[in-house]
Amino acid sequence: MNEAQKPGFSRCNNATLRRAARSLGRFYDDALAPSGLKGTQFGLLFQIQISDEPAMGAIAEALIMDLSALGHTLKPLIRDGYVETFADKDDRRVKRVRLTSQGQAKLDEALKLWNVAQQQFEEKVGAEQAAKLRAALDAVADLDLAMPTAALRTEEAADQAP
Repeated sequence: MNEAQKPGFSRCNNATLRRAARSLGRFYDDALAPSGLKGTQFGLLFQIQISDEPAMGAIAEALIMDLSALGHTLKPLIRDGYVETFADKDDRRVKRVRLTSQGQAKLDEALKLWNVAQQQFEEKVGAEQAAKLRAALDAVADLDLAMPTAALRTEEAADQAP
């Protein structure tokens, strides 16, 4: 079997990244399960904690999410009493979020589980390789990818057609 025929092989960056993200997401979801949180919820609670009562738009930007996806992820956290929203004191149109004391306790519980998962992942991959992976993925997330190059070329070709 050549490289291109091996299961899971793909020259598509998107497909390969999504496959890895699903695998790693499942791993962290399983690790966090005793806390009752999913990885996305854990990440959101953590982002709220480190951001000091951020505006919803700021969280969405930091996590590269649209506001509707953020709202969808926040709903169960608000329902369960982990997060509360409130109007900005200077601009009442801006909605801010903060952890409740119950949310801080839940995050503390989940952080212990996350640390175990993080350590297990780094034991399998190596701490240096894991750090390089995070740096590479952060660099990808910071790229300006407004329009895929292939789509632009297709569009240009269509414009030049007789």
